Amino acid sequence: MQIVLYSASWCRDCRAAKHYLSEHGIAYEEIDIEETPGAAEEVIRRVGKRAIPQMVIDGEWFQPYRPGEGLLYVELNRRLGVSV
Repeated sequence: MQIVLYSASWCRDCRAAKHYLSEHGIAYEEIDIEETPGAAEEVIRRVGKRAIPQMVIDGEWFQPYRPGEGLLYVELNRRLGVSV
């Protein structure tokens, strides 16, 4: 499984997503939208707004959080095959 995480250092939900992935031993590539030229524009092009974190799981874009609710742990578990 190939996972790319679009994030930024100031983003609380991004830090939670990175913690979740690390806690479960899931390898991922991180792209910081503030530091990587064109990354913010790619997020906007793909999802219509500058909303992070965004995950790309085997080529499929997925927003692993919902504003006001935080990280979607149940959905992440399902998509990434994590048993709890």
